[in-house]
Amino acid sequence: MSGGRLAGKVALITGGARGQGRSHAVRLAEEGADVVLVDLCAPVDSAPYPMAEAADLDRTVTLVEALDRRVLAVRADVRDLAALQAAVADALTTFGRLDVVVANAGIAGYAPALEMDEATWQEMIDINLTGVWKTVRAAAPALVGAAAPALVDGGRGGAIVLTSSVAGLMGFPNLAHYCAAKHGLVGLMKVLAVELAPHSIRVNSVHPTNVDTDMIQNPAIHSLFSGVPDADPATAAAAMKSMHALPIPWVDPADISNAVAWLVSDEARYVTGVALPVDGGMTAPFKIPHAVR
Repeated sequence: MSGGRLAGKVALITGGARGQGRSHAVRLAEEGADVVLVDLCAPVDSAPYPMAEAADLDRTVTLVEALDRRVLAVRADVRDLAALQAAVADALTTFGRLDVVVANAGIAGYAPALEMDEATWQEMIDINLTGVWKTVRAAAPALVGAAAPALVDGGRGGAIVLTSSVAGLMGFPNLAHYCAAKHGLVGLMKVLAVELAPHSIRVNSVHPTNVDTDMIQNPAIHSLFSGVPDADPATAAAAMKSMHALPIPWVDPADISNAVAWLVSDEARYVTGVALPVDGGMTAPFKIPHAVR
């Protein structure tokens, strides 16, 4: 595939083994990008659902290669700056450039704010907020062709997208640590957009509603959103539908990937510092009940 809006470019995607990360990898490859996948592929203590495994990462590699794009897969923890810098170095050795960064890796979990243990709070902040900063810290110099990770100096520029959430725009009970991290990404995005603009690097955040991935399709999150212990998927879907202005319980990963593909393309060449919701109307302050439509 030689055509597409991202032909000749290289995109690094964290959390690329499955879910939104896999979808982003496939979508950007469809647009002509070669892809660097970064994923932990190991358990996380505070997450109430299984994390991606090495086989998931291998599957994403296969899907990208099926589109006749090159792909590099690296197992690394976004909490480990040195590992991320090594992944970027491998990407530059393999592809000779880096143009796009999608800082997508994250976890979900829940507990009342005043009952949450310190380790649960810290693990969420370390992955969902600090891990995004470390991703950008490791990768941004490569976007501008800098020789050293500490240097940002001239080059082609590029585009960075931080995966936040509707929880980065509004509050949800039992998600204090998640909301804090996702709100923090908005501030981080706005500062990076200003600091990196002189180097022609655009930085934006995307704010998905519920997305049909393993992060929400599990018993723990079904019970959280429905308020029903051991909720079945149908009960959870009905509860999640009530959260939106549009009559939907969730969106598909591809819906977020389409937004990401636009943000990193030249079609959005002057869009920077923007928090873009893809939320089915969840953030609308007043909603018409679906039953009266």
